[in-house]
Amino acid sequence: MNDWTSGYVADIDYTHDFFRELTPSHLGFCALSKGHDHALNGAKLTYCELGCGQGFSANLLGAANPHIEFHAMDFNPAHMAGAANLARDAGLDNVHFYERSFEDFGAAPGLPQEFDVIALHGVYSWVSEQHQQHITDFISTRLKPGGLVYLSYNALPGWAPALPLRRILTNRAEQGTGPLSDRIAEAVEFAHQLEQNGATYFTSNPALSKRLSKMKSAPANYLAHEYFNKDWTPFHFEDIARDMSQAKLKFLGAAEPRDHIDDISFSEEQQQLLQMERDPVQCESLRDILLNEQFRTDVFVKGKLPFTERGAVGAWFKTPLALTRHYSGGEIKLSWRRGDIAMDQDQYGPVLTALSQGPMTTRALLESGVFGEMGWADITRLLTLLIGDGYLAPSLPQEGLAERSERCRAFNKEVAKRSEDSESLHFFASPVTGGGIALDRFEQLFLLARSEGKKTPSDWADLVWQILAPQGQRLQQDGRILETAEENLAVLYARANAFAARRLPLCELLGLTLEPPVTAARRRGKAVA
Repeated sequence: MNDWTSGYVADIDYTHDFFRELTPSHLGFCALSKGHDHALNGAKLTYCELGCGQGFSANLLGAANPHIEFHAMDFNPAHMAGAANLARDAGLDNVHFYERSFEDFGAAPGLPQEFDVIALHGVYSWVSEQHQQHITDFISTRLKPGGLVYLSYNALPGWAPALPLRRILTNRAEQGTGPLSDRIAEAVEFAHQLEQNGATYFTSNPALSKRLSKMKSAPANYLAHEYFNKDWTPFHFEDIARDMSQAKLKFLGAAEPRDHIDDISFSEEQQQLLQMERDPVQCESLRDILLNEQFRTDVFVKGKLPFTERGAVGAWFKTPLALTRHYSGGEIKLSWRRGDIAMDQDQYGPVLTALSQGPMTTRALLESGVFGEMGWADITRLLTLLIGDGYLAPSLPQEGLAERSERCRAFNKEVAKRSEDSESLHFFASPVTGGGIALDRFEQLFLLARSEGKKTPSDWADLVWQILAPQGQRLQQDGRILETAEENLAVLYARANAFAARRLPLCELLGLTLEPPVTAARRRGKAVA
């Protein structure tokens, strides 16, 4: 292991995932939901991502939020070179990357003195205590008063039973030889053999079998960065709260909106226990015990500014909302900790139907009458649950949409072009939500084909096959690799038609299509000035 890595895995590149919790509009909604009068609706905002990995999230957010300056750092030079390359190709001038350590990042030339948001996803549990202190010191000196910190980490008690499993894996990998990816696969297989041979550790902790099963199908780059770093620490919440208090931060709430509503996670008896706990830190720790929490996505604030009652209602009224999941009527179920929750279709359906026509503010929804006779508390609960479950997303105002659309189109086209050779990028930037929308490789290539004048789903499928076939790539169906062109094209035709019927209208609503604006407007039959 080279010294510059500080024990962090550098042999295998990190993934190119995007997490909605990083989205400024999403963080703003979570702050609103917890009563904080945030400043994320303003102009000339600054955003810092610590340990940004491949930098894909920073680039995506930069494309969708041209009013924000993004600064992102990572210690891995290959990651930073790739991130800067994508930013250059997409023409992003508001995203800045730094190949730095946590210790020396604060001295980087051109770095702003203060940030509105500092975000760390998948970092704090995977670095040493020394680097955790560097992170805390940076937040202490660089976060603006009223600013937000997003911090995710592995949590206790949920991870406690798996601590020996990680030791088994890392010890086995250290004993092996050859590439790290091979040693990881062998270590996972060894753990599986222990389980199959009746090791009491596994029989006494049956949940580990499910975890191990998922690990066997997970990609090596995920496993490497999740389990195989030298430093790996799951935290009690109170320990994180103590660290953040060094930077004058207080816990604001979860970056998961469904965790803002207790009755979908806890029984009545459990809620009573929580209500009896007056200390907010101890209350969060009690929640983790009741839930056996494994992973937390926390938002901290440097000086909470509480809304007045009128101010909170006004902020809700101004919040734009967009549909992010296909809805054509029928049963509505939300999935969360206690399983599926059937929602009242008469209450939830009209909201989703209204938003299927395009984004609307909460005020506009209220004025349209979709909430019927619901009270204000029930309205905010409904919207919070729909956002939490991914039916809706808090969005950006109409002002600036044209600029955002053009920048997102350029970025998304670069992502789609890269998907001709790889399936590592799974998100487009939305000028509507200001965040990322998941699209698989085929969906991206269908949109690329459409932008190149291919008019029918069959044409889109043909173009995808023209890309895949020379690369020797084939599709699978029912566990079988499809060998003939006819078989592959049949599956691609079916997928393209399904995409045209279900996903394409949503892509148009969210600004994900790749045609220039004039072409897209003409296709919808709108007049173009």
